[in-house]
Amino acid sequence: MRFRPPTTSLGLAAAFVGGLVVSPLARHPIPAARGQSPAPAVPAVLAPAMIDLSALQYDDLPATPFPDLHARTFVASDHATVALQSGNIAKHFHAGNDEIQFIIEGSGAMWLGSERKAFKPGTLIIIPKGVPHAGTVVASGPVKALVVKLPPQGKTDIAFVD
Repeated sequence: MRFRPPTTSLGLAAAFVGGLVVSPLARHPIPAARGQSPAPAVPAVLAPAMIDLSALQYDDLPATPFPDLHARTFVASDHATVALQSGNIAKHFHAGNDEIQFIIEGSGAMWLGSERKAFKPGTLIIIPKGVPHAGTVVASGPVKALVVKLPPQGKTDIAFVD
């Protein structure tokens, strides 16, 4: 197996996420990103952009209703959202959306279903709807993840579990 520098892995992940978001949207205009809320949107054209995710730090990301989690949404449409998240959140699940996380920075472990799983930069985490998952035990940090939600998470689509 050939070693790929982190920038190559990040590029591959970005291409993967871009394909997920853009392919179903080819026939529909994409609404402008609106912070954390993937609310029904006014049609808008997706603007070309290049975003240096590695340069964004925890404090650069807006706070969320969850005290230890900061996030910034870059794409919000009727089909998906793409955001950068950093921080922790208690064990929960989403009944209405699948979640895909790509770890950009940091390492540790997180709950995925009933198991604690290790992750490091370059890890792709697939969380089907209904699967409990939780914030991390950080081994090295901060932890930053590119997060895709398919379809976008509704404001009430989070159920915390013990």
